[in-house]
Amino acid sequence: MTKISENKKQKENAIFTSAYELFTTKGFDKTAINDIVKKAGVAKGTFYLYFRDKNHILDSIILKKTSTIIKEAFTQTMKRESEDLIESVIFFTDYTIEYLKENIILLRLIHKNLSWGLFRKALNDPEMGKDMEEIYNTFVNSLKSHSIPIEDVNETLFLIVELIGSACYSSIILNEPTTIDNMKPIIFNMIRKMLS
Repeated sequence: MTKISENKKQKENAIFTSAYELFTTKGFDKTAINDIVKKAGVAKGTFYLYFRDKNHILDSIILKKTSTIIKEAFTQTMKRESEDLIESVIFFTDYTIEYLKENIILLRLIHKNLSWGLFRKALNDPEMGKDMEEIYNTFVNSLKSHSIPIEDVNETLFLIVELIGSACYSSIILNEPTTIDNMKPIIFNMIRKMLS
């Protein structure tokens, strides 16, 4: 990487980090682009070299943070080296839920965006695509080998990701319909039924 490229990357990272810190402390609505660039120590014009507006940087943060959660949950799942697909998916789900329980500020920022659409977006992202593709292919191959009909594999993955994302937000943030700890056995049971 050239010195110029390295400098650009440092500025982009400073803007990204500053925006994340401000969004999670002050809130998205109360954070202005001026606040972000001041905290990052860059000129306002520099912000617009990397991001169209405040919503664009929020989308980038959500994409990167949720991809990190998925990657970490996948890595921990793979360390277990379990042959049982259902128990692996439940472990992955539980890991993700516990991560979000411990990071409520991040979950508030993500809102209900831990979704299949976001996962598909991460697959196409130049920076995160390779990791997400490995995760996707591993799950797809596991589902195929578990006698899930090939035409239902994507739909099954869609349902699992959507179930985790919406249940986490509703139960952790809103306590609806109950706490996430009360919901976990129901979520796990739904996953078992989907994969049986």
